[in-house]
Amino acid sequence: MLNRFAPLVPLALVTLLFGCAAHTPVAQQAPQQQVQNSVTAQSSALFQEELATEKELADFAGGKSYQLPVLADSILERGMSLIGTRYRFGGTSEAGFDCSGFIGYLFREEAGMNLPRSTREMINVDAPLVSRSKLEPGDLLFFATNGRRGRVSHAGIYLGDNQFIHSSSRRSGGVRIDSLGDSYWSKTFIEAKRALAMAPNASPIVTARK
Repeated sequence: MLNRFAPLVPLALVTLLFGCAAHTPVAQQAPQQQVQNSVTAQSSALFQEELATEKELADFAGGKSYQLPVLADSILERGMSLIGTRYRFGGTSEAGFDCSGFIGYLFREEAGMNLPRSTREMINVDAPLVSRSKLEPGDLLFFATNGRRGRVSHAGIYLGDNQFIHSSSRRSGGVRIDSLGDSYWSKTFIEAKRALAMAPNASPIVTARK
């Protein structure tokens, strides 16, 4: 749906090296088997996490498969038009936004949704959690950027292709796009929620543009 956002930042591809041996000495088989068992256990844990996420989304939607609403397009297009808008602590309008003010503005204007004002409240909205590998455009991303591990202090909106849009800071120029793959954002990422699953409908609300 949002392929037009893909060229913004090239998608980084990570190639995993793997090896195999046709004839492994008996003495080396035990350590190798332990490594394989460890990899298998990790894969199983990740698979179980994915199943739990899918179940939560399905339960939230009353058993119906969740379809990415048109609202995501509307929200992100409006957000893209605001790139460069200055950061303003406590700001909730086009005169300037802080991170939660920016998200609240877009969801209110384009989806008719009133999200909590602060990131600490926003992260607790009754919306399904989404694993990082299952992110869809429009999902909310939460970060711990104040040095307190696990305590939310920043938020953004996922664009697709590992990119997100947010009102960053005065120093970084306000509303901008960053990569979730950057080491800083990857380390400070806490969780993601699909707030649009709570949207009253999947049709965008037409609002007057200034």
